[in-house]
Amino acid sequence: MSNPDLQPTLEGPRLTVRPITEEDWPGLFAVASDPLVWEQHPATDRYQEEQFRAFFDDAIRCGSAFTFVDRESGTLIGSSRYNDFDVERSEIEIGWTFLGRSYWGGSYNKEVKKLMLEHAFTFVDTVLFWVGSDNMRSQKAVKKIGGVKREGEFFRMHGDVKFDYVVFELRKENYSL
Repeated sequence: MSNPDLQPTLEGPRLTVRPITEEDWPGLFAVASDPLVWEQHPATDRYQEEQFRAFFDDAIRCGSAFTFVDRESGTLIGSSRYNDFDVERSEIEIGWTFLGRSYWGGSYNKEVKKLMLEHAFTFVDTVLFWVGSDNMRSQKAVKKIGGVKREGEFFRMHGDVKFDYVVFELRKENYSL
C-alpha cells in the first residue's frame, strides 16, 4: 500500500486518537507547559510557549500528527505522530509523543501505542521509535511494548543542536499488545 491513511481517527476503550487541529493549541499547550513532561526529552525547553509553538506548528504541517482525547472527560491529554513512512523498507516511525503527567504510570500510553501500532501494521512490517539517549522513562516504555534496540549510533538535529538517540524497532510478526 503506497498511500495509507497517516491520520485516521482511532478509538480505544478510554481514548480517541484523532488528527491534530489548530483548535487543539490551548489544550495541548496546557499539557505541554509542564516542564516535567519534557524533563527527559532531548528538547527539555519544549514547555516554553515559543518552543512548543514551533513543535505544534510542525505537527499541524506534517499531516500525520494526532491529539489524544480522554473519552470520559473530553480532555486533551497528549499527542504523537507518524514520521518517515518508507514504502521500500516497509517501516514508519511513531514519535514526538508526550502525555500529561496525570496519565503517566497507567495504561494510557499503552492504549495509544496499541491503537497506532495496529493501524501502522496494516501497511508496514516495522515500526521505529526514536528515543532520546537520556530518556530512560521512554526507553523503558518502548521495551515494555516489545521494542528491540537497533545497533548503531543515531542522531537528529533540532535547530543547530545535535541530539543523540536510541532507535527501537517493533516488527509486525513479534507484535502483541
